[in-house]
Amino acid sequence: MQGLHTVDDAELKVGGYTFKAQHLLFAAPIVSALAGGIYYSYDAYQRFLGVEEGFTEVQDAIGRIQALEQTVGDNDVANLSAQLSAISTNMTTILEQQKTLLDLRSKVEKAEILTDGIGARLDALQSDIDSTWAAIDALEKPL
Repeated sequence: MQGLHTVDDAELKVGGYTFKAQHLLFAAPIVSALAGGIYYSYDAYQRFLGVEEGFTEVQDAIGRIQALEQTVGDNDVANLSAQLSAISTNMTTILEQQKTLLDLRSKVEKAEILTDGIGARLDALQSDIDSTWAAIDALEKPL
């Protein structure tokens, strides 16, 4: 049986080195484990970088939240309800006073309508009185 070769006789020549099948069968699991370890280490490192980027986003969000809290505190938003209530009360008072002013305006307009004719009548009466006095004065002094 010279044509048959066994696994023990198989060889691989690479770059001047000769590797027997037994060596390759022994080294293959080790090389495979190293390659898998390198791959999973790289994957874990990439995931770590992704998580680290998430922390940066969280830090940015925390900064924005603190800025919002500062703005809310500066603008006294907690007392906003009381301030709005006071404004509402003031607006109600203003509206009531506006109604009173509109009523007064209406009365003033009516009074103006009544007094507009009085001026002309008083002028006519004064003219009559003046002419009456002139007549009386003329009677007292005969020509």
